[in-house]
Amino acid sequence: KLGVQEEELKRAIERAELAENKLKGIEEELQMVGENMKQLETSAEKAVEREEKLKDKILSIQNKFKTAEGRYEYGEMNITKLNQRIDDVEDEIYREKLKIKKVADELGETFDDMLSHY
Repeated sequence: KLGVQEEELKRAIERAELAENKLKGIEEELQMVGENMKQLETSAEKAVEREEKLKDKILSIQNKFKTAEGRYEYGEMNITKLNQRIDDVEDEIYREKLKIKKVADELGETFDDMLSHY
């Protein structure tokens, strides 16, 4: 009976040692999983930071675009006004040239009349 109990004790000790080895393996795996989780958390935090920076950059670019668009529209209005002003000045120059031609023609007729009378 004692021999059987010793044999059972041996087997129980072997099973306990086997269980302890398995437990150590599981603890090591758990530690590795914990380290991997920390690395993933760090990566996730960095990704969130990058995302925030990119969102800020997008917002900044959108604001610059709106500003540039406003300047473009203002420039277009100024160009339209300047083109209208150029057209007005060209019309005025043409009218003045017609007046000058009329005066020159009258002056020429006056000189011709003076020459023919004297």
